[in-house]
Amino acid sequence: MGYNEADTRAKLIDPKLHSIGWKEDLIRRETTAGAVEIINGKTKRKSGKADYLLCLPTTKGQNPLPVAVIEAKKEDEFAGFGIDQAKEYAKYLNVPYVFSTNGHSFVSYDAFNKLFSDELPLNQFPTPDILKSHYETGKGLCLEDEMAKPLLVPYKGGQSERRYYQDAAIRATFEKIASKREKWNRVLLSLATGSGKTRIASQILYKLAETGQLRKALFVCDRNELRKQGFGRMFAVFGDNADFVENKDPKKNARIIVSTYQALGIDEDGDESFFLEHFPKNYFSHIIIDECHRSAWNKWSIVLKNNTDAVQIGLTATPRQISGGNADERGTDEKISQNNIEYFGEPVYEYPYHKGWEDGYLAACEIVKRHPDIDDRLLSGQEIVNMGARDAKTGNLLTIHDTREAYGKKNYERDLILPDRVKAMCEDLMNMFEETGSLKQKTIIFCVNDKHAGDVANTLNNLYIERGLPECEKFAFKCTQKGISAGILGESQEVLIANMRGSQNSHFIATTVDLLTTGVDIPCIENIVFFNYVNSPIQFYQMVGRGTRIDEGFNKYMFRIYDYTNVTRLFGEDFISSPRPTPSKPSKKNEDEKRKIAKVQGYEVEIKDEGTFILMRDDATGKEKPVTIEEYKEQLAASLVDQAKDIDLLREMWINSEDRKHLISALPGGNQGAYLLRELLELDDCDLFDLFAEIGFGVPAKTRDERVEAFDYKNKDWLMSLPSDSSEVIKALADQFRENGIEELESKDVFNIPSVKVAGGIRALGKIGVKVSTLISAVKERLLAA
Repeated sequence: MGYNEADTRAKLIDPKLHSIGWKEDLIRRETTAGAVEIINGKTKRKSGKADYLLCLPTTKGQNPLPVAVIEAKKEDEFAGFGIDQAKEYAKYLNVPYVFSTNGHSFVSYDAFNKLFSDELPLNQFPTPDILKSHYETGKGLCLEDEMAKPLLVPYKGGQSERRYYQDAAIRATFEKIASKREKWNRVLLSLATGSGKTRIASQILYKLAETGQLRKALFVCDRNELRKQGFGRMFAVFGDNADFVENKDPKKNARIIVSTYQALGIDEDGDESFFLEHFPKNYFSHIIIDECHRSAWNKWSIVLKNNTDAVQIGLTATPRQISGGNADERGTDEKISQNNIEYFGEPVYEYPYHKGWEDGYLAACEIVKRHPDIDDRLLSGQEIVNMGARDAKTGNLLTIHDTREAYGKKNYERDLILPDRVKAMCEDLMNMFEETGSLKQKTIIFCVNDKHAGDVANTLNNLYIERGLPECEKFAFKCTQKGISAGILGESQEVLIANMRGSQNSHFIATTVDLLTTGVDIPCIENIVFFNYVNSPIQFYQMVGRGTRIDEGFNKYMFRIYDYTNVTRLFGEDFISSPRPTPSKPSKKNEDEKRKIAKVQGYEVEIKDEGTFILMRDDATGKEKPVTIEEYKEQLAASLVDQAKDIDLLREMWINSEDRKHLISALPGGNQGAYLLRELLELDDCDLFDLFAEIGFGVPAKTRDERVEAFDYKNKDWLMSLPSDSSEVIKALADQFRENGIEELESKDVFNIPSVKVAGGIRALGKIGVKVSTLISAVKERLLAA
């Protein structure tokens, strides 16, 4: 039997790479955060996936520049077995070369020419100089050129200040700028909400400043909360050289200016005088546009048009494309401001939500679909008049002439207010919360309009009181732009958001329209609820993004979407919009004919259960797709059988840590999908082995407790044949399986656990005359025995 992967790497691959110039300082590991496992309500991070990277030679004090990923296979496997898997890793690591090797031969893939090599002996592996030459040719740059220098600048605060995908995005940015190819000074980055776009922005500007290429930079956004977050990050990097615009003070002494468009004096009416007076043409050398998908951007394209020589970097989670419309609708400003792809070019780097979830950086998502039965009906004007419909503002009874011919689900709460529907949906949501642990879950509910948001908040607060629960300040509260500007809430937007973010005793449920759709960072959000109908994939993804952040302080590693309007159908849809025609001013006649907003009570509304879904990556499209638990189980079963064939082979693979990792990584959803499914099936007290055994091979799952109890009596003769202290140590080791499963026995610290040390520890095992690793494998095998 040949070397395993670790030994193959240490004894075959590394020595041969070293002999051709790949010294230790050119080889590094990029490790992901690791999936979060939830067992009996407790969370534990598993070790992350580590990628084996080759970096180009640099001089002392420069940043390593990764160009290749290596997938190491066991010595007795074919060299090319890992090439497809490594290609996927390379995409997110932003490296163009992929190698798979068993220590004797290798297969390569070149992303520039899209070609795979034949199997070649490892002594023909390309040298650092060869890869450097090919990299520079493929990227169209020279690392000795001035424009390429930021690629090699160390990070402010060191390597720990960035995650692997943030480093990949930053390198992709500088590679395009240094290439001087078409649109070289326009860069688009697309990263999921919660992945740290402002951190990326600050490090980009820092590296540019360190090379002397940064003169003046503008970080521009469209909301005060985004400005606050952006300034905080910039100040952490640049100190007093960063400032934010307010009160018509342009802050021109600052090197890094953070501002909203509004603070720059650019208003909805197109007044550009303040901006043009204080910031003449090409004043800025670099501009970063946060949330660059937003449609309001078209009012403020002067920022870009007046700085055509600047490097312009767009940050978004939803890169917009415009499709359709006439020539007037697709005017110059519209194309510049709304069609990200046309203006910037394709994103130089993309990091989607599903990848962040798989890596353990973003929270897992469970989808609970509910449906109010009244939404299946059309309510005629005559019907609601017969039901006693009243004017929602005056309370006067309506006649048939005051109503529409018919009302459908998209009219509800907008043109037709239905208090029975609101109450039924709120009651159902409260019941869902109680089933998942507590009413006091941090939640955002997206509503139709300001009135609807207020009605929902009031109804939830009434239901809370009716349950006889202890008084809670702002259990539910409205957080809308209209409410805040009118001073209705008594708290500013900043205070409301801060209280929701920080308080564990109040401000649990925010009802909003679109105030909390983008940029607001509230990591503790556990639920995103849709009481409104949404058609735009861009708007939908921004809303969902409020829940994707992990918050370890609140012990939040997953979130739920409660979908009452089938809005989750938009997962995986392209971010394509139609151009917005210029609205025509309504005539007086049209205003007179405007229908009244009706309000009617007396309907019985039932909320139907439409199932629980898991958000998965669709292999065909590479995008997120909701699948039912049953669908996921079927996919998982098929994948398990394809890889393991039978339960005995599954057990054999599970005992070997490397085989187990490869098995899980090849399953749909990987670690995170399996952990989420285990929680939904209420099998948290089982090891993943038992989950897979039941789903893939129909073997009833055993709990970890059951396996530990069975270990003692099934192995009684074996344990009695050993020295008593050795036997006690083995029992103590087996007992570790009870808490955290098979991986606990593989921990480097397992012999430092008090119960194992008290029993005699590693010294007692020495009496048996068998290698400790062999003994640990025997314990794992016996624990997983049928």
